[in-house]
Amino acid sequence: MNALPAMARPRVAVSGCLLGEPVRFNGGHSRDRFLTGALDPHVDWVPICPEMEAGLGTPRETLRLESSGDGPRLMTRKTRVDLTDRMTALARARAAALDVDGYVFKAKSPSCGVHGIPVHRESGPPADRRGRGVYAGVVISADPLLPVEDEGRLHDALLRETFVERIFAHARLRELLTGDWRPRDLVAFHARHKMQILAHDPATYRLAGRVVAQAGVGSRDRLAADYARVFRMALARKASVGRNVNVLHHCLGMISVDPVQRADLVEVIASYQAGLVPLSVPATLLRHHARGEDSGYVLDQSYFAPYPADLALRNHVPA
Repeated sequence: MNALPAMARPRVAVSGCLLGEPVRFNGGHSRDRFLTGALDPHVDWVPICPEMEAGLGTPRETLRLESSGDGPRLMTRKTRVDLTDRMTALARARAAALDVDGYVFKAKSPSCGVHGIPVHRESGPPADRRGRGVYAGVVISADPLLPVEDEGRLHDALLRETFVERIFAHARLRELLTGDWRPRDLVAFHARHKMQILAHDPATYRLAGRVVAQAGVGSRDRLAADYARVFRMALARKASVGRNVNVLHHCLGMISVDPVQRADLVEVIASYQAGLVPLSVPATLLRHHARGEDSGYVLDQSYFAPYPADLALRNHVPA
């Protein structure tokens, strides 16, 4: 193994207004620069506007969540029409048919918001500010391991990197499992992703190894389902500085370098650990030395190329 396979293209569901579709309540849009700019050439978008699909049209009356004995209800602000059941039914139908590697929701929306949506009383200040949009809540509950964010949180460098890494990992797995794969192909896929999994969750890394050890023994469908669940579980946990340092040292141990070069690499890894340089610095140096020493296993690791290089998402210094 000497090179990574071609980068799979994630399929990503997205609130249509974030791509510039004029579907907001006021007939406008909320085009997001990152989604329609840097990320756009690398993904296949599946735009969805639940309000439009629910027949509300645009422009339309604004909505809000209101508290009730049965949980938050989705209400029109002035005419006080309860849209909860209509939106819930739409969300269930959508969730059942989704075949995507991630979802970007519109922030602060009572339908699509993922975090911090106010839940109002009929009058007075909100009873709670920790609500979730009715549509988003159903979709997320249907597939808790689906990579999900809103465009507001994607302005954070670490959250953006984490989300993008996950959607590309999910896309690679989907591409493998929807093709004419054999158990040995899954073994090879896992071998390429070992360091990436280890950076996210060492415990699940060990569990994934036990699943792969059953390749060729039992049911092919069961193997695929078990591995997909464990792989997605691992990537759902954020990689930490400490776990990245562990992976960098693992990879350094697999590269033949002279003592001076090794000391330099150890120093650079320590600088990353201390928050002085971004992860891209030790990762790039390790990959450079692996190429020079023809260390095929290290070069083949998805850890060093988890998404297209031009996205440059590892260039932030860890806090």
